[in-house]
Amino acid sequence: MTGTEEVERLRRWRLLLGGAAGELTALGEDDRRRDAALTGLYGGGAPGDAPEGGGKRGAGLGGSSPVLHRWLGDVRQYFPSSVVQVMQRDAVERLGLRQLLLEPELLSSVEPDVSLVGTLVSLSRAIPARTRETARAVVRKVVEEIERRLADRLVAAVHGAVDRSRRTRRPRLADVDWSATIRANLRHYQPEQRTVVVQDLIGHSRRSRTASLRDVVLLVDQSGSMAESVVYSAVLGASLASIRSIDTKLVVFDTEVVDLTEELKDPVDLLFSTQLGGGTDINRAVAYGQSLVRRPTDTVMVLISDLYEGGVARELQRRVRELVQSGVTVVVLLALSDSGTPAYDHELAARLSELGAPSFACTPDKFPDLLATALRKEDVAGWAEREGMAVGR
Repeated sequence: MTGTEEVERLRRWRLLLGGAAGELTALGEDDRRRDAALTGLYGGGAPGDAPEGGGKRGAGLGGSSPVLHRWLGDVRQYFPSSVVQVMQRDAVERLGLRQLLLEPELLSSVEPDVSLVGTLVSLSRAIPARTRETARAVVRKVVEEIERRLADRLVAAVHGAVDRSRRTRRPRLADVDWSATIRANLRHYQPEQRTVVVQDLIGHSRRSRTASLRDVVLLVDQSGSMAESVVYSAVLGASLASIRSIDTKLVVFDTEVVDLTEELKDPVDLLFSTQLGGGTDINRAVAYGQSLVRRPTDTVMVLISDLYEGGVARELQRRVRELVQSGVTVVVLLALSDSGTPAYDHELAARLSELGAPSFACTPDKFPDLLATALRKEDVAGWAEREGMAVGR
């Protein structure tokens, strides 16, 4: 090992161990600031108050906004964005910074992410007037980032699924399905010319844009554990609502059911209309969703919930059975988030899957393909298993 490699190894150990490392090695100015930021959060000291050298780390949280503001600045300067988001999330939970995040000057210093949006939405009724516009600006920044990442893919996937629902042999040129056309005309292959003579065009006819081809009903659990799913549901629901061939309904629920379809034009307004936290009555939400079904065989109902039912589970199963038997495609997402499969009611998930409503967690990136599969009336459970998602058993 070279001398340079040895110095770097000692530096990394010093940053990992913090003050417990003693005088293992000296730290430069930037590393001392990094060490102070980590100590303030994970060593028990107040952000910005951690010692720069060895010795016991401090304890307790200072209530000073300037100290926290300095700590947030150091975190953003010395760590990559993905690490910043984790540290901010830990700071809110470990150090009780919720109230401090309601101050405009602090909120404007935070690296926005989905978790922070969930926190702000859950605190929306406690946000003071001076902070509301800052909070909305933070939420809108995250919403726009999600839209850039997913909206075009969702629209393309849905259009593709809906357009393929009606085959025709007299399509317009823009509507020709060239793969299907070539397969249908392979018997007319001319080896001398090395070409296929097309005698039959196959494509997809389109109905008037004034009439929807499919109905999508999103039922979203807004209990506290589902905050990230609520954020993604709001943004994806708003994108779906922009597609004329899809009639989208979005309903949120805890022990009460609230239809927010009219808020889909602005996902930020929609998010601030939710009320994260509280109990759960899934049966009541599904009953409301059932009342929205007009054309069962053309309806996809997506229930987004961890299935911890506070209502009547047996009645919920009866309703899901009725929906599936009527021709509605029912899908249960245990989470719509990047955080992996959450804690959920395994027994209820298995029973709903057996009834024909496959239950699994889904990342937002996979949602466009999931919805397209459901709209095409294909095997959603099989799709989920091929994608590596554990379907409830």
